[in-house]
Order: sequence, then structure tokens, then C-alpha cells
Amino acid sequence: MPAAGSAPVDSTQAVGLPPAAARPIDPAARPDPARAAARPAGQGAGRPSSGKARSTTNRGPRRARLQLRHIDTWSALKISLVLSIALFFVWMVAVGILYGVLGGLGVFDTVNDLIGQLATTTEATDGGGEVITAGVVFGGAAVIGAINIVLLTALCTVGTFVYNLCSDLVGGLEVTLAERD
Repeated sequence: MPAAGSAPVDSTQAVGLPPAAARPIDPAARPDPARAAARPAGQGAGRPSSGKARSTTNRGPRRARLQLRHIDTWSALKISLVLSIALFFVWMVAVGILYGVLGGLGVFDTVNDLIGQLATTTEATDGGGEVITAGVVFGGAAVIGAINIVLLTALCTVGTFVYNLCSDLVGGLEVTLAERD
């Protein structure tokens, strides 16, 4: 009898289980009683007949040896492009930190003064102003970063294509996978 104020439990639902686990069992997926009777003793439910048999047959983790035979070139291009863009932002942050540290130490002021003393004409120093500025440093870093994006993406894609050719010849990379203990 249900408690006062609670809803009655439907016979198709298991108490305490989420709705996905409470679905009725498909009749085609139920075990065949004729096959279960034909099995030797101890193999009926897929469990050992006693707790002792399970503890004495500890086999360790399962292992599987697999070969990586093919890498999709399009997926390698997409992954390498995303990683190259992420590395571009890391590069720009690193340049910003380095620029801030060197600027704080007065390195750029010293270099700009040295260039101003060595210049004999005003055309070389662009009107007597500073040569090394934040715009020059970050502009140069952005150009180098953009070139790196293109080169790393192309290198990874070509490397994937070469790997696929080599794996067709020699069979691919062998990997052993194991379960954790």
C-alpha cells in the first residue's frame, strides 16, 4: 500500500531507477529457456556458480593490439588549423609579456636612443621618432604568427597524407590498449 500523498507505482517502472532504465524488456532480447537448459551447469546466468570461482580467476586487465591504418586528411586539417590558431594566441600573449618585461627594463628606450645616435639622416629614423614601438613589435609578431598558422596547418596535412601512404606499405602504427587495474 503506498504511503499517504504518494503516487502509486506503475508495474512497468522499477522503483528508484531513472525512466530510461525502466523501459520494458524487448521480448526478442529475452533469453531462450531452451538454450539455457542446454548449457552446462554454472553457465546459466553468465555468472560463476560461487564467489570463490570469481576471486581465484583474476586475469588482470584486458589488452588489445590495434593498428592505426588511416588518418582522415580532412579531419587532420581541421584539427591542425584549430591548434595552430590556439598557438597563435599563445604566441601573441608570450610576445606581449616579453614586450612588457623588456619595456619595463628600459631596453627599447636604450635601443631607440642608440639607433637615433647612429642615424645620419632623418629618413632612416622616420622623422626622428622611435623605431621600436608596440605597433611594430605586435605587427611583426602577428605576421610571424599568421605565417606559422599556414605552415603548421600545411605541414600537418601533408604529414597525414605521407603517413597514410606509408601505412599502406608497412601496415600502420601498432598500439596496445589495456584496461586500468
